[in-house]
Amino acid sequence: MKHVYEGKTKTVYELENGNYLLKFKDDVTGTDGVFDPGANTVGLSIEGMGQGGLRLTTHFFELLQEQGIKTHYVKSDIENSTMEVLPATTFGNGLEVICRYKAVGSFLRRYGQYAVENQELDSFVEVTLKDDQREDPPISKDALDMLNILNHDEYESLKAQTQKICGIVKDELAKHGCDLYDIKLEFGRNNGEVILIDEISGGNMRVYKDGNYVEPLEVVKIVLGE
Repeated sequence: MKHVYEGKTKTVYELENGNYLLKFKDDVTGTDGVFDPGANTVGLSIEGMGQGGLRLTTHFFELLQEQGIKTHYVKSDIENSTMEVLPATTFGNGLEVICRYKAVGSFLRRYGQYAVENQELDSFVEVTLKDDQREDPPISKDALDMLNILNHDEYESLKAQTQKICGIVKDELAKHGCDLYDIKLEFGRNNGEVILIDEISGGNMRVYKDGNYVEPLEVVKIVLGE
């Protein structure tokens, strides 16, 4: 097993069978000790977050698998906080894909002249570059194509998959009385096909219940019935 990458919330290893192993950490993104799924820096560490994130990710990836949606998921080892995944190449140096149902976070900060807090958004999809130095700037479909990051067909596939996947996640949360405000996904290429990669956990979504924010580990407990 070869160490290939040290990320903010996961460590990546290459396996002998050609797949990869993701080791989930307890670190989460945020600023000044406050969790923020849209932040591009590690803000704090939450004990049990790595294992909890993996358990929820496994739940959602297996749910998507049941519905015929391809992802990079192969299998999980919950006890060791690891997940085996298929190889996939990123778009450029990496993209983040956000699906928004409410105007909060960076969307509200950018468009506050026109949007009001918690305004309903119709599964609005936006793509941002993974670029900490430039604070993960949003990028348009045409710019992605012109910069040879991904082409128009790949963008449309990415957008359609995002809305379908996030709709499934939103409906699953709604079964437990929770509202999904926004969620961040990542995609990559596997054998020329655009597929979901990375994770689906409380650490990359904003969830509310009865108007109150639900902490990432609490999302795990609610969805998994603990």
